[in-house]
Amino acid sequence: MPRDIPVGNGELLVTFDRFYRIRDIYYPNVGRFNHTDGHIQRFGAWVDGKFAWVEEPGWHRELRYSPDTLVTDVLLRHEGLGVEIRCSDAVDAHEPVLLRRCVVRDLTGHDRDVRLFNHWDLSIRGTPVGDTANYDPGTSSVVVYKDDAYFLFNSCDENKCGIDNWAIGTKRVGGAEGTWRDAEDGQLGRNAISQGSVDATIGINLQVPAGGSAYVSMWLACGRSFQEVKARNQRVLELGPERMISRTGAYWKLWVSKEGVDASPLPAGVADLFKRSQLVMRTQIDNGGAIIAANDSDITQFGGDHYSYCWPRDGALVAYALILTGQSELSRGFFRYSERCLGDANTGFFLHKYNPVGELASSWHPWMLEGQKILPIQQDETALVVWALRKHFEAFKDVEFIKGLYLPLVIKPAEFLLRYRDANGLPQPSWDLWEERRGVHTFTVAATIGALRAASLFARDFGDPDRAGLFREGADRMAEAMTTHLWHPERKRFARMVTPLPGGTYRLDMTSDSANFALWAFGALGVHDPMVEAEMEGLRDTLTCRTHVGGCARYERDYYHQVEREKVEEIPGNPWVICTLWQAQYLIARADNLAELRQAVPFLEWSVARAEQSGVLAEQYNPHTGDPISVSPLTWSHATFVIVVTEYLRKFEQLSRRAKRSEGPIEMPHEAMHDQFP
Repeated sequence: MPRDIPVGNGELLVTFDRFYRIRDIYYPNVGRFNHTDGHIQRFGAWVDGKFAWVEEPGWHRELRYSPDTLVTDVLLRHEGLGVEIRCSDAVDAHEPVLLRRCVVRDLTGHDRDVRLFNHWDLSIRGTPVGDTANYDPGTSSVVVYKDDAYFLFNSCDENKCGIDNWAIGTKRVGGAEGTWRDAEDGQLGRNAISQGSVDATIGINLQVPAGGSAYVSMWLACGRSFQEVKARNQRVLELGPERMISRTGAYWKLWVSKEGVDASPLPAGVADLFKRSQLVMRTQIDNGGAIIAANDSDITQFGGDHYSYCWPRDGALVAYALILTGQSELSRGFFRYSERCLGDANTGFFLHKYNPVGELASSWHPWMLEGQKILPIQQDETALVVWALRKHFEAFKDVEFIKGLYLPLVIKPAEFLLRYRDANGLPQPSWDLWEERRGVHTFTVAATIGALRAASLFARDFGDPDRAGLFREGADRMAEAMTTHLWHPERKRFARMVTPLPGGTYRLDMTSDSANFALWAFGALGVHDPMVEAEMEGLRDTLTCRTHVGGCARYERDYYHQVEREKVEEIPGNPWVICTLWQAQYLIARADNLAELRQAVPFLEWSVARAEQSGVLAEQYNPHTGDPISVSPLTWSHATFVIVVTEYLRKFEQLSRRAKRSEGPIEMPHEAMHDQFP
């Protein structure tokens, strides 16, 4: 189920599902640990003897953010209960505190007795074993803790601060469903303490006048000790939760607008999603530098694992989006994190993926295949970190920062890329970016060429001409080998991968794969190269989903979460945001006038149409219904949207200047462009 409105500050991340239930709480690192283990944290209302949890029928829900912020704007309306609840949620920009303000309004014209209930089903550090929940009379709060992870729950209404009603008990033990059941009669038992597999429900009583409203503010303070959460609770009381929500909204408005980007050449919906994507990206980035792929615990039910890791490839491409939008501190954090992942030994290559603190994460890539020792790597991950680091340097020219990374994050990886080649100058086999097959992939080859050229420029800049020449020569030879061995002249297409055969030849896999956009994206070939043009046109024709949903699939007969298995000519796979936007990126790169540039807009509008009401983008979508599939939000989806919009705006400015110098403004046939893409 999509995580519609994630809120966070790089230390604390809280995700909500489409029913407005909290599902994931990550602290003190984004992606580690998930203190709910994916269990539902319920929210409900008792009104004059009637009760409804927010997921039940009867509720009308609108889940949005306040414009340009990471403060939610949630509307809950229940005609049967006769109330409307407007909620604002935020993780404070400065401290690991989740704040929620609820304003309850009467819809009946009568005085109302309203009781709001928050159910907290924590499994601290991902397990309920050894948790303790207790009521603390000193702070009038409920505290749940284990080891060095403490969570304090408190509230203030219009008249007083502190919790009046609570229930503490056991869950999923001996048939116990949990204390949330206690709330359904409007009364809570006020048990003082429980340990083991525990939960807690907190109730707030409000008297709502006829036709009027009443409010309450609630918060969850996180810390490493009881003293720390008590101190944070005191700061909330002193500052006031409303003021903290307000300052958080102001901070995010400043953050997302600091570059003053003029997005007016694009439709309003695209411009809005451009800012929203930057903010959603930020929620998935740990303050220690790790860029997490996605934090949606529902995916664990499919394979027993999740996406709460940093893949160096995803991280590098998200870092490129951060670079384009001027977020230099975040991109620096990612490259420092990348150096830590390589470790003191620094073999020059990244392994599969890493956890948020830089430790090696779970993997399905073997170290031995058919009795032979192999490297369990996706070589494009190493290559793209080097490529992205060069983009960072070109944007910010921070020589002092690069100096410390030159040897560990440029030279050693580039030297590895040169060593790990076959006799023809192509990379030796590794796993593809989709992590499904091992061979020599067009995407990997193109990314490696881009990395070697980036390393050559770094070596030149740092007065290292011998290395600069070696890296440049290696890139040129690899580019020649790519067009020789991966291009199929009769089909006028590139293979998605080749498998080495005895004698230095290769077996070609000619499956159409969106990943071949890499041919031009990282500078391996020019965007106007006839081979690139033929490849990109072929990919668009073969991989477009011919339903009302539209979009582009990853590759022909993509089996991952596959929906359609019969009409594969019409529906080659589920449409992915990144694959669809790669086509837009190509059209932008090759545009020579404003009319050609506008051909990219329908792809951006397609992404806007797919986004949730809140602006969240998933990984992929059902080709028949358009419903999100797999994790949501996917950081890579939002980063690609940001990249494409930024490149569009830069190209628009460039072409507009050219048009003014030559023949004056060019009329752009906006409506006609909608026929380019479903």
